[in-house]
Amino acid sequence: MLTRRELLGGAAALAALAWARRAGAIGPASKFRFGQLQIGAGTSWNPRPRAVERLAWEISKRTSIDVDLPAVPVAPTSDTLHETPFLYLSGERAFDLPSTAGIDALRRFLTFGGFLLIDSAEGSTDGAFDASVRKLITAIFPAPEKGLEIISADHVVFKSFYLLDKPLGRLAIAPAMEGVIRDDRLVCAYVANDMGGAWARDDFGNYDFPCEPGGEKQRELAFRFGVNVVMYALCLDYKSDQVHVPFIMKRRKWKPDDGAQVPAPPPGADGSTTP
Repeated sequence: MLTRRELLGGAAALAALAWARRAGAIGPASKFRFGQLQIGAGTSWNPRPRAVERLAWEISKRTSIDVDLPAVPVAPTSDTLHETPFLYLSGERAFDLPSTAGIDALRRFLTFGGFLLIDSAEGSTDGAFDASVRKLITAIFPAPEKGLEIISADHVVFKSFYLLDKPLGRLAIAPAMEGVIRDDRLVCAYVANDMGGAWARDDFGNYDFPCEPGGEKQRELAFRFGVNVVMYALCLDYKSDQVHVPFIMKRRKWKPDDGAQVPAPPPGADGSTTP
């Protein structure tokens, strides 16, 4: 005959097993993962092969996001396009525009909730890749719709996790980020500073490229900006108003009047994510 302790212990084990099975039923599809957009011939769409996986690893270590590390290559006309709501497009040379069907698919993707991060690896703000990017955005959002515009440093994307004021990468040649805004939502971000060049590491843990002119501090800021973009794409303007109030008040040594009621900060607003 089982004792009471044995019975309770067995019930607890069964409950834990049942919970594990329920959680496991969600499956890897519930994890965040990058879709790497394939536009262009050969491997030109992937100039920094290790970059996105490294950023994914950093996101998994720095945040509570459950991340599937390998990026998924996806074409504009792929049936699985909407399975990766965050797309990353990189390149260092000119590329041909997708077909009309591909352009239509990307327009639907961005209009109905998808996000596209474009990262130039060509080391120039007005090179061949840059020209192709502008043609692509114009094709996706033709006039009279508004295309790329400068994104202000006070946009929530710069404070969605870390407090930043500009996008950095392997280089610091573009002082601002450009983007496309639809219905007050940033749907596409374009950075010309080669963020992937700052993120990429080899199999021995060595970074593939030095960061210029800021060195390792600049590399860290490039990782932070990558984290911010992903957090924004997942949360939008959830943290736009009061998430950093405790941090700001602490820095200013602000104290409320005696008896004043201080509103509770929103979840996660403990200032721990500030640099």
